[in-house]
Amino acid sequence: MSVTDQPVDATGLKCPEPVMMLHAAIRRVEAGDVIRLTATDPSTQRDVAHFCEFLGHSLLETSVCDGQFIYRVMKAG
Repeated sequence: MSVTDQPVDATGLKCPEPVMMLHAAIRRVEAGDVIRLTATDPSTQRDVAHFCEFLGHSLLETSVCDGQFIYRVMKAG
């Protein structure tokens, strides 16, 4: 995780809450800032990618570690 990444912890939450939390975090940051979303709901694998594609944000990284799905999303300019 970069020092500039803004963490969003959505572990234990089910759809649609992780994407709603990501959306709220995106609204709070400046263009070019990166959000690091951690979730446990497998549906986020589909939902986060669709969210980024629909709104034009960049999905920089997707990984899975110990049952957690980790996404790094850069806010569009």
